[in-house]
Amino acid sequence: MLRIALQKSGRLSEDSYQLFKECGIRFDYGTGKLKSVSSNFPAEFLFLRDDDIPGYVEDGVADLGIVGENVAVETGRAVQTVHKLGFSKCRLSIAIPRGETYNNLHDLDGKNIATSYPRLLGNYLAEQGVTAQIHEISGSVEIAPSIGLAEAVCDIVSSGSTLLSNGLKEVETIFRSEAIMIASNDLEADKQALLDKLLFRIKAVQAAKNNKYIVLNAPNHALEQITSLLPGMKSPTVTPLATEGWSSVHSVLNENDFWENIEAIRAAGAQGILVIPIEKMIY
Repeated sequence: MLRIALQKSGRLSEDSYQLFKECGIRFDYGTGKLKSVSSNFPAEFLFLRDDDIPGYVEDGVADLGIVGENVAVETGRAVQTVHKLGFSKCRLSIAIPRGETYNNLHDLDGKNIATSYPRLLGNYLAEQGVTAQIHEISGSVEIAPSIGLAEAVCDIVSSGSTLLSNGLKEVETIFRSEAIMIASNDLEADKQALLDKLLFRIKAVQAAKNNKYIVLNAPNHALEQITSLLPGMKSPTVTPLATEGWSSVHSVLNENDFWENIEAIRAAGAQGILVIPIEKMIY
């Protein structure tokens, strides 16, 4: 049985639970629970504080964990990243009071910066040749300039609204983060086999989210042009319609290419275009 550590509350927790649900793995999840065993996959889930998860995985108490990449790097634990999950994206940024002038990072030489991420910030400043005093605080980082603790802050930013509401402006992004799956460096063979099965499901769910199933009607004289815009997983499926001179085309299109290709497909003469979400996609 795999023992998997998840954040016990917050956005990352909700997104992690949704991922396992889409992978067909069922377990009880709710406020106040400390652990839960899946009813249909050999896994036990532990619900922990996010910054404790890398330590649990390093020590072998948990085999796997889902954390923000920023947390995994900041804690510096000896774990391996086995997969990037693509959700809970954010950035670690330096911010200063809105009324202050900012030219470049060297404006912070000799200044005080408040942060909950001293390792990431310290490494970045050292790489850029900037000397600043780092004040480590565990929460409410944004208040530091207004109470005279620091001239700048370095904190996690998603939308930027929290900085704005505290009279700050974002001036430098030092790290980009997303949810990652980490694993112990000493997984036994049977647990590695279970991890491989889990990753197979996760990749199928991720591929489905990044692609759309396309069904359309196309005039036969334009089939070559239209199918060239719809590569699909191997090639499009083309079947004749009852109306002479027309065919139905079924294919898969990557989300990133969707709008540009759809416009070109319509211009080539396609009609009745249906775009359908994909639940799972296995190559």
